[in-house]
Amino acid sequence: MGVVADRAPEPGPAVPTAAELEQARARIAGRVHVTPLFTSRTLDEQLGCRVVLKCENLQKVGAFKARGATNAVRSLTDEEAARGVLTHSSGNHAQALAFAARARGIPCWVVMPHDAPAVKRAAVEGYGATVIGCEPTVADREATAARVADATGATFVHPYDDVRVIAGQASVAAEILEQAPDVEAIYVPVGGGGLASGTCLTVAAATADGARPAVAIHGAEPEGADDAARSLEAGRLIGVEALPGGRADTVADGLRTSLSPRTFAILRAHVTGIHRVPDDDTLAWMRFLAERVKLVVEPSGAVPLAALARNAAAHVGTTVAVVLSGGNVTLP
Repeated sequence: MGVVADRAPEPGPAVPTAAELEQARARIAGRVHVTPLFTSRTLDEQLGCRVVLKCENLQKVGAFKARGATNAVRSLTDEEAARGVLTHSSGNHAQALAFAARARGIPCWVVMPHDAPAVKRAAVEGYGATVIGCEPTVADREATAARVADATGATFVHPYDDVRVIAGQASVAAEILEQAPDVEAIYVPVGGGGLASGTCLTVAAATADGARPAVAIHGAEPEGADDAARSLEAGRLIGVEALPGGRADTVADGLRTSLSPRTFAILRAHVTGIHRVPDDDTLAWMRFLAERVKLVVEPSGAVPLAALARNAAAHVGTTVAVVLSGGNVTLP
């Protein structure tokens, strides 16, 4: 069962306005892909609804992260841009920021833990970024990034807790609403919550005047990294360090991060619910997408389809969009 959100909004950090969402979409137009929707008759028959797959696995750098990073980089003044950008990440955001920085011709520094896969470090360096190693702890990542910022003057771009990043990610949902006007629900993965927050804000803006029917937003996260579901249940922010074992435990490595106060506030106010997904389901739907739809999707991107499958009875006869958030998989 999904966790139903507490809909009472609470004061918190700034969130992107409707105007900022529109500005972000215009800013990144032509710099990232408008990704296609894929369908599968077999999938529709199996789940009893019309499923449209939003293929962010086919996005620049192989993930939706290119949108937020591009908006953040293109939002900088010329003076700020000359000093470059900085982040700490070992995942898709690292590649996305390096990509966006190279496209604007500015320096980029990425703090990555020493145990990050060599293929990810190579990808970031391939986009021209400078990689600085750190210990695999949040504290050391942040401390190292602070030292680099002090030394370079670079602008720090958080992977998800950044208004510019959230506004860029929101363009995914804007495209869905145009490509599938009859969509009644959107399933989206939840890690740090940037993509899910952008989805919520886009839908809220598009349906605010009542001219467009409501669209339900369903978050999806692994059972072993269910901090978002726990946070909504408790009515307060709960990080992954509070999970059993003190850390997230899932094959979906892109969803091991905690919500921020900003993204928690957005989801609490707007999301319909959060669904927990076992890793076995995620891997099974990864295989389905590869074998039947011919799409290579990383575990994090398959989680929302697995969530829909577990909740399909609630959507019989309707159109449901599923965001396949990325396709960066290391093959054997």
